[in-house]
Amino acid sequence: MRFGRRDFVKLAAAALPLLPHNVLAQLAPNPPSIRSPSPAERSAMARLAHSFMDKYGVPALSFAIGYAGTVVHEDAFGLADIERNEAVTPRHLFRIASVSKMITSVTLFRLIEESRLKLTDRVFGPGALLGTDYGQPPYSPSIDQITLEHLLTHAAGGWSNDNRDPMFTHPRMDHAQLIAWTLANRPLDRPPGQHYAYSNFGYCVLGRVIEKLTGQAYAEHVRAEVLARCGVADMTIAGNTRDQRQAGEVAYYGQGEGPYDMNVRRMDSHGGWIATPSDLVQFLMHVDGYARPANILRPRTIEVMTTAPAYSPNYAKGFCVNKFDNWWHNGSLPGTSTIAVRTHGGFCWAAFTNARRRNSSMDGDLDNLNWSMARQVAEWRVA
Repeated sequence: MRFGRRDFVKLAAAALPLLPHNVLAQLAPNPPSIRSPSPAERSAMARLAHSFMDKYGVPALSFAIGYAGTVVHEDAFGLADIERNEAVTPRHLFRIASVSKMITSVTLFRLIEESRLKLTDRVFGPGALLGTDYGQPPYSPSIDQITLEHLLTHAAGGWSNDNRDPMFTHPRMDHAQLIAWTLANRPLDRPPGQHYAYSNFGYCVLGRVIEKLTGQAYAEHVRAEVLARCGVADMTIAGNTRDQRQAGEVAYYGQGEGPYDMNVRRMDSHGGWIATPSDLVQFLMHVDGYARPANILRPRTIEVMTTAPAYSPNYAKGFCVNKFDNWWHNGSLPGTSTIAVRTHGGFCWAAFTNARRRNSSMDGDLDNLNWSMARQVAEWRVA
């Protein structure tokens, strides 16, 4: 979860095929349907996965690959729970960390399509989306000028995920208490709309916007109005402790960090969901801009959602993007490393682990692993 602009730039370089853009443009389009991998190709994928797991000490890795509305391959390796010697399966749930931001963004863009809000709407203050729910003005300078788009693009002007990230402070506060405390005690670093600074807190606020507009709890609305439309039924918000795991959820292993020392449930709209990789693949295939399956957003909406502003060419609105027309998001928490990708060639895929190694190349390698596994089926033309 603790990622900044530099991290996303590194991942932007990783989450693309190693071919010049003009060569990619000349590649023949993928066929309308594709076959599943052969046993030999699945074995080659498994060898790559095990090599990654050995390198980073990962107990379990699960991944899924989709194309044109169908999950064409999924597999899982290792142990979901070391203490119980429980083998992981593709049906096990994982914390997905900041991959959750894609889901929050899509939910907001559905509300925009329903004319219930606009990107230019202000968030705080009289007449704004949240009004004075979290404190009366006067606020610190410029807080009442923050718009929905500023939060979606991490350009609110403050509250970044540095060592003062509000989402990792005051763990006993609920959403309302934390937002009110932050508005009262954390002035912005600069005016909104000028500078990218990755903000978990900003996406926490976006979850409250969804609740205010819909009159529903964030997760309840997302499940009914977004995930169900994508054919996803088993996603929910994570608990905080090992004992609060859902049925079928993996255990998390910290490698020097405490995976159960955080208020993950409070992270709902910026990093709280649990899912299987195939859940995320189904979600992505319904917002990927391709003809099949039918998307849950209009083409123009998807274009706006995945177009980056000038001040942040590698991050649009809940999606990392690059010039090769790949969209993705990674996630990272103690005990969790994840990535979900929509590729320029028609594929969507996701991979989750139940451990992470900080200050390493693990996140970029997990991204590269997906590309490498997909390339084991040469006729898929992943590039």
